[in-house]
Amino acid sequence: MGMGDLTLRMALIVAVGVFLASFTDAIAGGGGIISVPTYLLAGLPAHYALGTNKLSAGLGTIASTGRFIKNGYVDWKLGVPSIVLALIGSHFGTKLQLMMEEKYLQYLLLVVLPVVAFVVLRQRELPEQRGEIEPKAQMAIVCAASLVVGAYDGFYGPGTGTFLLLIFCNLAKMDVRTAGGNVKLVNLASNVGALFTSLMSGKVFIALGLIGTVTSVLGHYIGSGLAIKNGSKIVKPTVIIVLILLAIKVLQGLISG
Repeated sequence: MGMGDLTLRMALIVAVGVFLASFTDAIAGGGGIISVPTYLLAGLPAHYALGTNKLSAGLGTIASTGRFIKNGYVDWKLGVPSIVLALIGSHFGTKLQLMMEEKYLQYLLLVVLPVVAFVVLRQRELPEQRGEIEPKAQMAIVCAASLVVGAYDGFYGPGTGTFLLLIFCNLAKMDVRTAGGNVKLVNLASNVGALFTSLMSGKVFIALGLIGTVTSVLGHYIGSGLAIKNGSKIVKPTVIIVLILLAIKVLQGLISG
């Protein structure tokens, strides 16, 4: 798909939808549950919607990632290996996505969602302070999550940031701000890996993706500022809303399929 296929309607739908998606994604992740349907609503086939979403999401995530780094909310000892593993995972996840039907992933999400919702709702708030954990155990958890969730991000994507945030806070015992910064590093890496693979397969509408990138950068910048200033007070309700929307989307897909 090229410039000749781009219409004003498509551009407007993507500009508004991707801004809302990136704003949500910068706070708690899960912006893909808005941005992927946005590209579908704009008229893109499923594989193009997923591939083009990686273009705007990946470039847009740079803005919020940079803001977390600037404010010192990144643990680089954990971040560097997780970036490498996320790149690897997302590459193979995208390759698998190009071969498999979406309905199988939807079945998986129906199993994962109740578990994630339970973890979110069982405690009053995400931790503002680091918890007690052995460094080796923390490294193992972060690396495993980066590889597995990175593969999921390459395969489909919605909820990636939310899943990582919950794992980093509740299992790896990171404080919510540092977890948010490291989530952005992993998410950026997985987006890059998935985007590269989609580009090589010719499944990216570059012109439309660049329009989404502009509003994505704006949404990520504004959203990351709110997350840093208000911490878990904003992140937790956003996570819950994202999980509810994701559950609704999966159920709708199963019913219509």
